[in-house]
Amino acid sequence: MGEIDLIKEEINDISSRLTEYQRQYYQFSKSLISDKEYDALLDRLIALERRYPQFALSSSPTTRVGSDLSSTFDEVTHTTRMLSLDKVYTGEGIKEWMRKSNEKSKNNLSFTIEEKIDGVSLVLYYQDGVLDKAVTRGNGYVGNDVTANAKTIRAIPLTLPTPLTIAVRGEVFIEKEDFNRLNSTLETPFANPRNLASGTLRRLKSSETAKMPLKIYLYDAYLSSMIPTQGEMLQYLITLGFPVNPNLAIVCDSFDSIIVPDFTSIITFSHLDEYLETSYQKRASLEHEIDGLVIKVNELAMREDLGYTNHHPKWAIAYKFDSPGGETIVTSIDIQVGRTGRITPVARVVPVLVAGSTISNITLHNQDYINLLELALGDTVAISKRGDVIPAIEKVVEKNSVGNSTYLLPHKCNACDSELVSRGAHLFCPNYYCPEQVVGRISFFVGRDQMDIESFGPETVATLHRLGHLKDIPDIYTLDYSLLIGQEGFGEKKVAALIKGVDKSKEQPYKTVLLSLGLPDMGKKGVELIIKSGCTSIDMLLDYVEKDNKEPLLNVKGLGEKTVNALFESLREEHMKQIIEKLKLSGLNFEVES
Repeated sequence: MGEIDLIKEEINDISSRLTEYQRQYYQFSKSLISDKEYDALLDRLIALERRYPQFALSSSPTTRVGSDLSSTFDEVTHTTRMLSLDKVYTGEGIKEWMRKSNEKSKNNLSFTIEEKIDGVSLVLYYQDGVLDKAVTRGNGYVGNDVTANAKTIRAIPLTLPTPLTIAVRGEVFIEKEDFNRLNSTLETPFANPRNLASGTLRRLKSSETAKMPLKIYLYDAYLSSMIPTQGEMLQYLITLGFPVNPNLAIVCDSFDSIIVPDFTSIITFSHLDEYLETSYQKRASLEHEIDGLVIKVNELAMREDLGYTNHHPKWAIAYKFDSPGGETIVTSIDIQVGRTGRITPVARVVPVLVAGSTISNITLHNQDYINLLELALGDTVAISKRGDVIPAIEKVVEKNSVGNSTYLLPHKCNACDSELVSRGAHLFCPNYYCPEQVVGRISFFVGRDQMDIESFGPETVATLHRLGHLKDIPDIYTLDYSLLIGQEGFGEKKVAALIKGVDKSKEQPYKTVLLSLGLPDMGKKGVELIIKSGCTSIDMLLDYVEKDNKEPLLNVKGLGEKTVNALFESLREEHMKQIIEKLKLSGLNFEVES
């Protein structure tokens, strides 16, 4: 045997050994080799494949490491539609569903009870025993191809022991302990393990996904050969090398003819309520999050007889645990333009009562957040109030029935039709004179926490801008308010209050005026730190900007380089200089009183 043949044989041997070590560890929790020995073998395989790439196997364990190349997530049409589940909230609801299923099938059915893991649904497509694609559920018809990232999940077999063409469905998740550990290190923490798992699965670089402890349990398979029961289906998945959730129960009248995996609990219908209560109570002690149970007809042949709706199979149902949040439907998504031009999508939902208040609008932040949720119009969503205050969509619990895909933000500003630009994770309208930005800037300036001008609320600002009286902040102090008397909404008392409020605002101190300009990253504390640095007037600050002298500000603890750079960039803009000059002429305070 020549040297090249020996190299090829070594690559195949190491690949085979590492694959078996992974299978034993992730499926049966058996460590057949130490971490140090495993890493040494993996390093050897990586070195060989780099030198002899022509011999690398497509299913090589080195694909678990991931790649530093950026990836896009192409859309893939599912071979079988991935339906949602109908749901019930009580034990009586389950019993009624079981009774109807028995009546329709005219058989004494048995039922499986599986945990409803709160994770990310994923479909694995194998071609002749080799993992071909991993696709998110998406809208049930079409999902995103996340194969490169899914291959980094060590529990997913890259090859099967037999050359099967099969689709297997499961749930990707992160265990609670891992979530808490990782979340504490993130600059922007995730709300729950599901969102972290979803975000990880969608990372552009699979090498980043490989660093995260994603797990998966498989629970369904689509293949040509007929397997009699769901219990036997799960046992079959185990023989193929797939990890299966060991928390499984089967409900039946007679145990004699039931074939189930060894770890299965078998209960009678009379003990169903007790099992449901036990499952609810023990969920807090589980290593992973669950939000309910899934009950399925165990006899697979009966499933086709029971049939499907356009929305869900009639042979399965979800039992949902009580939630401190609520569920509602996304009816539309509005696009808001902030005073800085930032685009913010806002979900309009069917009003729902959560923690004592009715929620009808929920901020969606940006496209990344929408993608993470795979959110589409018409989806049913679980919502909460974070910190008991801010409403948030936690996840999609049921996809829409009309096939709407994940919502995409527009390319143009809905207020001025300008082409939007990307800055980090957000979209911005670059048009300084965009009407929504102008109204936003003026509303911020006159607001209670800034200049606090009496009777000058957002509606008044919007009306005066629409009528052409307010084109930017300085117009507040040059407008002849007496001309408004008699116009709709502007009686003598209203106008008198406006005049009084505007005049009184000229007494506001420099720190309030500077804050009210809405300079980027500049809140009350930032303004106080600028003044603390010895920069006690706008002229001194503008002089710093003109000379690019950042040192006096950077020497103050709390003013970082990013904040100072953004401040200088804003004060260099011609329109900001004009606003400041006009406000100075109107008599506003632009220096600290001695």
